[in-house]
Amino acid sequence: MTFLSAIFAALGLGIWTAVQPCPMATNVAAISYLGRRVDRPRLVFLAGLLYALGRTLVYVGLTVLLVEGFQASGTKMFLQTRMHQFIGPLLLLLGMCFLELIVLTWPSGGISEKMQRRVDALGVWGALPLGVLFAMAFCPISASCFFISVLALVSSHDSRIVLPSVYGVGTALPVMAFAGLIALSAGAVGRAFNLMSQVAWWTQKITGVICLAIGIHFCLKYVFEVPLVWDPWLDCLYGLIWRRQ
Repeated sequence: MTFLSAIFAALGLGIWTAVQPCPMATNVAAISYLGRRVDRPRLVFLAGLLYALGRTLVYVGLTVLLVEGFQASGTKMFLQTRMHQFIGPLLLLLGMCFLELIVLTWPSGGISEKMQRRVDALGVWGALPLGVLFAMAFCPISASCFFISVLALVSSHDSRIVLPSVYGVGTALPVMAFAGLIALSAGAVGRAFNLMSQVAWWTQKITGVICLAIGIHFCLKYVFEVPLVWDPWLDCLYGLIWRRQ
């Protein structure tokens, strides 16, 4: 995968994370906060940028800390040699969560009244700490997406700033878009939200099936070391993809 492809992948992962049902509570709260200044669209836009900056700072900081910690402790070499054995079970668990075969309860990501007052006291600049707070409110889906997919991209391309930054912007893009729609038209918000909900439902199910399939493949090949009849076909496909890149 080229670095440009990794950037688009990180952006797509961020947007996909933002529209999932699990992080939706924090997104709705953020949309409500950013859309309050409907009479001043410029403030809505500025608040959206600050919210995106807050989320981005969290993901970049976590990436730097984790990567540096792995290198300092020697964990990186262990992960490089054993990662394939962990990916299979993780993908199976993730796929079952996406398909709702396993239901994990998680605290809702809303904002308390006390925190709301503190954020309100900062005015439009309150969007920055709000982005930080909501980025740290990981749920199973957002945590797996960041700690597995994004960090895998970061490790592959040795990009500790750009890729997590793009992912952070991606997680904030839907919120910024809805805040802008609130400033323009409430009816447009309803239509866009319904469409996004339908797309997110189908995306989650398709992703769950893909995760299960890949998880089964990795478990059979790397955990149980079972010879797979489709391996030559996959090797041929990988070769074609890498030659084109």
